[in-house]
Amino acid sequence: MAKRVYQVWKGSNYFFLGGRLIFGPDAKSLLISLLLIIVPVTAFCVFVARHLRHEFSSYNAGYAILAVAIIFTIHVLALLLLTSARDPGIVPRNSHPPEEEFRHEFSASVEGGRQTPILQFPRTKEVIVNGMPVRVKYCDTCMLYRSPRCSHCSICNNCVERFDHHCPWVGQCIGLRNYRFFFCFVSSAMLLCIYVFAICALYIKVLMDDNQGTVWKAMKESPASVILMAYCFISLWFVGGLTGFHLYLISTNQTTYENFRYKAENRINVYDLGCLNNFMEVFCTKVKPSRNNFRAFVPEEEPRPPLPTTREAEVEMGDQDQRMKVEDDLDFGGDLLKISQRHNIEDIEADIRSRGSDVHHHNSSEADSVLGSDRRAPNVQSEVRNSSWGRRSGSWEIASEKSNVAESRSHVAPNEQYQ
Repeated sequence: MAKRVYQVWKGSNYFFLGGRLIFGPDAKSLLISLLLIIVPVTAFCVFVARHLRHEFSSYNAGYAILAVAIIFTIHVLALLLLTSARDPGIVPRNSHPPEEEFRHEFSASVEGGRQTPILQFPRTKEVIVNGMPVRVKYCDTCMLYRSPRCSHCSICNNCVERFDHHCPWVGQCIGLRNYRFFFCFVSSAMLLCIYVFAICALYIKVLMDDNQGTVWKAMKESPASVILMAYCFISLWFVGGLTGFHLYLISTNQTTYENFRYKAENRINVYDLGCLNNFMEVFCTKVKPSRNNFRAFVPEEEPRPPLPTTREAEVEMGDQDQRMKVEDDLDFGGDLLKISQRHNIEDIEADIRSRGSDVHHHNSSEADSVLGSDRRAPNVQSEVRNSSWGRRSGSWEIASEKSNVAESRSHVAPNEQYQ
C-alpha cells in the first residue's frame, strides 16, 4: 500500500489530522504557552471582569470588558495555532545529490602515471540578489543548495526558507510562511497583557472609591487583581521586548539568525529595501503556498546506483587493465607454446614470418630467443610461463624448466631429433 508524504517524512516533525497540521519536535512546549495564556485570562474574567459588569450603567458597558477579554484571547490563540501548526517554509529535500554540479577531474596516479577520475563537488555557490553577490551553501542533509536566507534547523532537521529562528514557546521554526503570524501573535500577546493590567488597576480604583479606603485595603479585598498585575508586568518585559526587537528587524529587513551571526562581521544588508518597503514585504505580500503536499502519495522511485568513489574507480580501472593484460598474455603464451613444440626448423621460421604482423615487437624478440634455444639444445623442453602480475608493463617472464619427459629423452641423438 502506498504511503503518504507525512508518513515517510525524514524531518523531526509531528503530524496530526492526517498530515493537515505540522508541528516541531518540541510541540509539547506549546501546551505550556497555552496554559500561560488561558489560565490568567480565565482568572481575570472570574475575579475581575465579572465584578465590573454593572459599574458602567450606560448601555451596560461593563459587559464589553468581559467580551473584549474573551474575543482578544481567542484571537491570540488563533495566531499561536497559525504560527505553530503550519509549514514554516520547509524546502523539500532531494533523494540524491544534484548530478549536474559534479565536476570530473583527473589526477595522476603514483603508480605508472595512470590518470584516475576524482569527483569534485563545490560546497558553495554565488547568486545575485539585488545586484549583489551572495554566497549560498550546500546542505549535506537535504542534498541541495540552499536559497538565499535559507538555513537548516538542527532541531526540526529541515531547511527553512527565510529562516528566522526556532521558537521553543510555539514549538516550531519561524520562517517565510509563518513569520507574519508569529509577529502578530507576540504583539497581540503584549496588547493583551497591557489590557489585563489596565483593567485590574481600574478595578482596584473602583474598590477604593466604593469603600473610601486606601490602596492597601483595596488590594487586600482583591488579591487576584494584584497577582494578575504582577504577572502581566513580568510578561510585558518578555513579549514587549520581543515585539520591539522584531520591529527593528522588520524595519531593516533582517532575520534573527542574520542579526546574531553577521552583526560582528559588518556585512552589507543586500535585502534592505527601505523602511516602508520592508514593512510592506512582511505584511502586505501574499503568503507563498507550501512547497510540500504532506498528504500526497509517495511515488515509487527506482533505486539509483551509488556514485563511484575515487577508490572504487581505481579498482575498476585496475580490474579492466588486468583482464586486458591476461587476454593478451594468454594469446602470446599460446603462440610461444606452439613454437616450442615444433620439430622442424623450417616450419618454425615459416610460422614466425606468417605471424610477424600479429605479434608485437617485444614478443617476437622473446620468440627468437626460444628458437635459438631449440637449435642449441639437443633435448625437448617444455616452456612454463610465469606471469609478473605486479608489473605495469604487461610483459611475461619465460622460465625454462625441464620436465620428466625431457629428462628421459636427454640422450636422444641430434640427428634423430630433426627427423
